[in-house]
Amino acid sequence: MTEHLTVGRVAELAGVSVRTLHHYDEIGLLEPSTRTSAGHRAYSADDVERLREVLAYRRLGFGLREIAELVDDPTTDAVAHLCRLRGLLLDQRDRAAAMVTAIDRELDARARGIRTTPEEQLRVFGTQLYDAIGSAYPATRRTEPRIAARIWAALGDARTVLNVGAGTGSYEPPDREVTAVEPSAVMRAQRPPGTAPCVAAAAEKLPFEDQSFDAAMAVSTVHHWPDPVAGLREMRRVARRVVVFTYDADDTGWRQRFWLTRDYLPEFADLLVGWPSLADLTGAIGGRAEPVLVPWDCVDGFFEAYWRRPEAYLDEHVRRAVSVWTRVGPQAERRAVSGLRDDLSSGRWAERNRDLLALDTAELGLRLLVA
Repeated sequence: MTEHLTVGRVAELAGVSVRTLHHYDEIGLLEPSTRTSAGHRAYSADDVERLREVLAYRRLGFGLREIAELVDDPTTDAVAHLCRLRGLLLDQRDRAAAMVTAIDRELDARARGIRTTPEEQLRVFGTQLYDAIGSAYPATRRTEPRIAARIWAALGDARTVLNVGAGTGSYEPPDREVTAVEPSAVMRAQRPPGTAPCVAAAAEKLPFEDQSFDAAMAVSTVHHWPDPVAGLREMRRVARRVVVFTYDADDTGWRQRFWLTRDYLPEFADLLVGWPSLADLTGAIGGRAEPVLVPWDCVDGFFEAYWRRPEAYLDEHVRRAVSVWTRVGPQAERRAVSGLRDDLSSGRWAERNRDLLALDTAELGLRLLVA
């Protein structure tokens, strides 16, 4: 006989009131499978699994109607819910980290007698990670032509292209009809005049019909999506071809080859915990992965771009345009920058990494996914 838990026991374990469970039953959100001989509600293992999802979405701020739509989605099983919830929680963590970084900077400014402006004080409450770092993007983040050539070639003969997580418009092909999707208002506001029309939406829920575009592309953005696999499946749904520029979290070798993560910022590995495997990402679009080498003079200032120009990482403007530094937190950032500065000054960095000076490109885990 299947074991059932009483309403009181479920309430105790879940940290909610019995009245809350009664209310969920009354509105059809969580109806217990059976009743005890005394007529009290009793919950099966499946009921408890559904309650876990309900409470998780509730504590993330979703309304009850939204939660009902999410948990009743016939295309989403328990594993998919867990992946989605994990992604949402990571996104929430990133937002909190961005707020902590902004608060630390204001505390530092005030300690030096500098009063921040009202705009700067309110910016700490931005709702997206990119809202905290996005204003720094134009200074160092731009299209790297050699990487762009790979991406545009992979688009094939596509005439209509959807750019998901488009940011300020880098890598958008100039000779195609592009539609951009970007959830961050800060990033949308920085798109130059004349760029493609931009829709405020998330990758996991693209507001387009099936097969609306010849191709969909995503560049250096998938690692910020709450549910990368769901977002990639959406791209596959709305487009006949999919091209994604991202990195391989499975490959630990490049993190050992890259001196910044190996010697100064081991916290980077923590950011990859739970990240979908390369097989999961390619499987979501039904495609393949190709390595993308980083040129030594890469003009797009992403995290790995300055592998042969270490002094760049001492520049605050460079770091502010890379989300990694916000995500690892100010303490790790200060330690890494201080250690690198000392090693550059003493010559230790050059001694340890002298072989790099003979290389024109480096393999640092970047991948082009094509389907």
